Amino acid sequence: MSTVLVLNGPNLGRLGSREPDVYGSANLDDLRALLRASAREGVVIDLRQTDDEAELIHWLYEAVDERMPVILNPAAFTHYSYALRDAAALVTKAGLPLIEVHISNPHARETFRHTSVVSAIATGVIAGLGFNSYRLALDFVTQP
Repeated sequence: MSTVLVLNGPNLGRLGSREPDVYGSANLDDLRALLRASAREGVVIDLRQTDDEAELIHWLYEAVDERMPVILNPAAFTHYSYALRDAAALVTKAGLPLIEVHISNPHARETFRHTSVVSAIATGVIAGLGFNSYRLALDFVTQP
């Protein structure tokens, strides 16, 4: 059995009520259900959310130590957290996939959202497809 860490940054715990015109009306429980239903046999989805940068960084360390692929929505940390970027780089340098995902398309939004400090070290980036961004990332990190 393999585990995929699905890590979500600040404010994503408010999905379903936060800016539904941008993020939709589904919440993290809905995302968890979608990913569990989409996962290949034997794949465990460990979906987590935090508003705490240090906790998110420690989860990335855990991914390295436990050899788990990561699907990461850094949320607002995307644009400025070099500490998160450096922790995410440990994942890819360990030979593990790390897919950066975004529910909305950051390039179609405010200018400050156009820059990601994580993208350059990520295995790949999927954005703008709602929860399907996560599903596509899951397909990639669990491909045989």
